[in-house]
Amino acid sequence: MVCHRPEGLEQLEAQTNFTKQELQILYRGFKNECPSGVVNEETFKHIYAQFFPHGDASMYAHYLFNAFDTTNNGSIKFKDFVMGLSILLRGTLREKLEWTFHLYDINKDGYINREEMTEIVRAIYDMMGKYTYPALKGDVPQQHVDAFFQKMDKNKDGVVTLEEFIVACQEDENMMRSMQLFENVM
Repeated sequence: MVCHRPEGLEQLEAQTNFTKQELQILYRGFKNECPSGVVNEETFKHIYAQFFPHGDASMYAHYLFNAFDTTNNGSIKFKDFVMGLSILLRGTLREKLEWTFHLYDINKDGYINREEMTEIVRAIYDMMGKYTYPALKGDVPQQHVDAFFQKMDKNKDGVVTLEEFIVACQEDENMMRSMQLFENVM
């Protein structure tokens, strides 16, 4: 087994919003789950599924994995993981929104289209499983997608740009509250 050693903690401390002590704790947890120092998609899905035992988290975990795998090489190293986590937990509002936009932009073309948003919404519903509220009926994901585009697609061209996404999110109180949920996690 080839083990991957992360970059120096000092370098990661400079590149993230974590202290050296926090990075050491994160690294121990990462190495505990992934002794090789690298996570492939199947392992990531397995770990992520444990957080959603009543649903099927595999599709959402796939999209999340791709968002953390910034080099598109099919694996997440500790640096990839901690850089993404730093944005989600301690980043500026704009950084968090940009990261979320890139998560939703499945084909990485710089836009979120209806198909991508439908895939994400379905993946979220699958992940939440039987505890989805309101109870999932056939057209509920499509209603969410329609509402998303009504709110986000300001120029009505059928796609949402990064700027449209950021402006619409900043105007939405629920979105702003959800972005603040993670601020005191660590």
